[in-house]
Amino acid sequence: MAFRALLSEVEAEASAANITYYPCVKDAVSFAKDASSPFAYKFYNKDEVILGKKMRDWLRFSVVYWHTFRGSGADPFGAPTLPNARGWVVVDGDLSKQSRKQILEGCIRRVDAAFELFVKLGVDYYAFHDRDIAPELSTIEETNDLLDAVTDYMKKKQDQTGVKLLWGTANLFSHPRYANGGATNPDFRVFAYACAQVKKAIELTVKLGGEGYVFWGGREGYMSLLNTDVRKELDHLAAMFKMAVAHKTELGRPDLAFYIEPKPKEPTKHQYDYDAQTVMAFLRTYGLENDFKMNIEPNHTTLAGHSYEHDIVFSCAYDMLGSIDCNTGDDQLGWDTDQFLMDDRKATLVMMAVIKMGGFTTGGLNFDCKVRRESTELEDIFIAHIGSMDCFARGLIQAAHIISTNKLQSMVDSRYSTWKSTPEAQTVESGKAKLALLEEFVKNLDAAKQAVSTVPSSGKQELFEMVFNDEIYAALRK
Repeated sequence: MAFRALLSEVEAEASAANITYYPCVKDAVSFAKDASSPFAYKFYNKDEVILGKKMRDWLRFSVVYWHTFRGSGADPFGAPTLPNARGWVVVDGDLSKQSRKQILEGCIRRVDAAFELFVKLGVDYYAFHDRDIAPELSTIEETNDLLDAVTDYMKKKQDQTGVKLLWGTANLFSHPRYANGGATNPDFRVFAYACAQVKKAIELTVKLGGEGYVFWGGREGYMSLLNTDVRKELDHLAAMFKMAVAHKTELGRPDLAFYIEPKPKEPTKHQYDYDAQTVMAFLRTYGLENDFKMNIEPNHTTLAGHSYEHDIVFSCAYDMLGSIDCNTGDDQLGWDTDQFLMDDRKATLVMMAVIKMGGFTTGGLNFDCKVRRESTELEDIFIAHIGSMDCFARGLIQAAHIISTNKLQSMVDSRYSTWKSTPEAQTVESGKAKLALLEEFVKNLDAAKQAVSTVPSSGKQELFEMVFNDEIYAALRK
């Protein structure tokens, strides 16, 4: 029997059971500035207006399906620690021993648990991989039938709650077939399967009214150059992207935002979408720069050896920032730990960039984060999200103050003042200058005894850092 034919029965049984998945939090989390409880927002007041927009519209918080409802707490050295505390199916188990109805029931219980959390947190968005919401079955037809049934139910939950899909994506990294890559696999049959999976995931995203779609190439890279034709693999990756662009247009959603999520390594030794600048170069090489933007995950940015905000700032500078997976890593660990950000300084730097670009249009702050393996209680899921949402709310308040006072920006402008005050500099920026013009400019400086000093002008880094810190604390005092 098709999964869709079973949906009404399973849905009715779930409704009759009326399970509360988070009895530890009875009511929706609300704003209470002076609250002592960890189950209240002290700074995130979603309808408060900052620089002409509500907080919720600046921040556009989204909860992820994978870590939150599929995270088991397992690591390379230990077994799962979390499923026993969850009232939904975290790990699917042996699907060959389950009936179709049992498989569908597991998916529906996860949906119910997810939307209960979304509503109680008061977030407006969520995100998923296709394999988060439903497991892969023996054939692509069976798998897609299950996905159709589950997303039918998800659409109902969206309509009931008002929670929307920020973006969807396809998992092209977990299944053994993708050990050598998805779109960059040397086996054409695997490439074709990856494209079929992406096709369906885009269709599901459109069905659910998603605002965007993310491509993360965890296996799109290499472990050894000895057995890899890098040009061929990148050509094939671009070919899949171009087919995806064509498909969203065929579906009547040319406005569906496409994002690429950079990461330098893990699980591959080298990932082709290493960082924001690498991805921008790739897109320009293949004529895709107008079809994609970035979904930046700062934990990936730091793995590339950059500062936390680096890829966000660079993406904003070229109008290429689409969305942010707002997690963080651990400075003492060399892998992707996907922690909830609790650092005001980093949150402020992120929100300064977001404000300067005018805010998100289709993206948001997506909590690609997981509670620690040792955080085994259900309430820890709430505490983690609440704490990080408050952190970004403080970051927004602080960033708005810094931008409004204009102290930092005026200091930056001062560093570059000769580019504004010198006609020859303006000629350079207009693209009309020639080297001979600049040679003559330098000769004139020499003649006027105004040669460039051998002592460079001070960058005043310490002053910038002092003012930044002063402004952060001034914002909170205000």
